[in-house]
Amino acid sequence: MQGAPPVVYPLGRSRLQFWLLLGFWLAGLSSLLIWFFLTWQLDWRIALGMAAVLIAAVSAYSGWRNAVSGQLAWDGDVWRWESASYQSGSAEHKLSVIADFQHVLIVMIENPASAKLWLWVERGASPERWLDLRRAVYCVGKASGGPPPDGLAQAEPHGAAAVSGHVQPGNTLRIES
Repeated sequence: MQGAPPVVYPLGRSRLQFWLLLGFWLAGLSSLLIWFFLTWQLDWRIALGMAAVLIAAVSAYSGWRNAVSGQLAWDGDVWRWESASYQSGSAEHKLSVIADFQHVLIVMIENPASAKLWLWVERGASPERWLDLRRAVYCVGKASGGPPPDGLAQAEPHGAAAVSGHVQPGNTLRIES
């Protein structure tokens, strides 16, 4: 199998991450309000719960607002993270897929000093390069973790189970159409 083509993919704030954080925060606020309306007690526990909900809101919003932005670059051999706050392209990174939602990838990159950075990669950032990025992410021997992408050729490691649940023999090429 040939390696994946080089690709540079822009990253910024994730809309999905924003909506997930908002949903979790609203669930916490709703739980607090239900608790209050069931007990009709305005005591220190409700005040502490409200303080926790407000702190969670400020923390989630500031974390999302200050999310890293830059470019994830695959040169055909190694991964590099390029941003204004990080020395551009100076270190090779190990990339691991944490979650694959087809239009959003959550990946973790780790530099040689074991510093880790979690990135939310969305198709909407660069739709024309999305499939090239997915090919690079799932390139044999270059990335680890996560299920193989639908519709892309993927060599399975020995004894690995395919997404469909069928066991593939070692070192075979699986092509889905």
